[in-house]
Amino acid sequence: MFPNHRSIALLLAVIAASGTAVSAEEFRPETTAAFDHYVSLSEQRMSQEENSGPFLWIDRLPQAQRDADYKRLKAGEVITERLQTLDHGIPVPVPHGLIHHWIGTAFIPGATLARTLAFLQDYDHQYNFYAPDVQGSKLVQRDGDHFKVFLRLQKKKIITVILNTDYDVTYTVLGPDRAISDSRSTRIAEVENPGKVDESEKPVGNDSGFLWRLNSYWRFLQKDGGVYVELEAISLTRDIPTGLNWLVGPFVTSIPQESLVFTLTRTRDAIAGK
Repeated sequence: MFPNHRSIALLLAVIAASGTAVSAEEFRPETTAAFDHYVSLSEQRMSQEENSGPFLWIDRLPQAQRDADYKRLKAGEVITERLQTLDHGIPVPVPHGLIHHWIGTAFIPGATLARTLAFLQDYDHQYNFYAPDVQGSKLVQRDGDHFKVFLRLQKKKIITVILNTDYDVTYTVLGPDRAISDSRSTRIAEVENPGKVDESEKPVGNDSGFLWRLNSYWRFLQKDGGVYVELEAISLTRDIPTGLNWLVGPFVTSIPQESLVFTLTRTRDAIAGK
């Protein structure tokens, strides 16, 4: 039997209340070190894939699944899968935190690589296409293919959280038909009393722990009369309070996947509609 909405709301209220009391000690050095180690192992795998073997994740699947997924993509679906990077076959322990690792793919019919990159690099106007998840966007600095970007994010699932976030983003064109982009968060601050006269930022690391880190890795491949866009996202949040894992765990960890699908869907629709 599934819990009713009132029960879920009550449990989430408990989490929200506990999250607001999270002290700076909750975001501990060992949590950061574990995330950095996980990212390093993941990026090593990505680098190997870029230099040898299939360029897209979907092309590394068994033939039957690959053929079926390509049909789904061309029919307008977004395909996602949860990933886990292992350290010599063993899961990476993350004390006091949770790592969320997802990959997704979408197909943009009629698009070109140049148009896709130009759209994504227009950071001053991204909020127009990614609302309500992105409430504000701004290009802070550009040096060739390296960008410093500000995004104001809204995460909502009964609880609403507003985050001011900064990123370093780099684009690399690998050939006439393919490119990659790496985005790494450099600062994430939870906003208190958003939109009110007393709006302020909570101290970084002394917040609810809804999002502490976010790395995004994009791959773009132009073929089949359009562009395949692949997005691999690795994020870090606080762990779930003891005793609520069995019920709230699946609910909370669904948010990263939903954000991935939202981003890819909006990207596809915006570029295909141009």
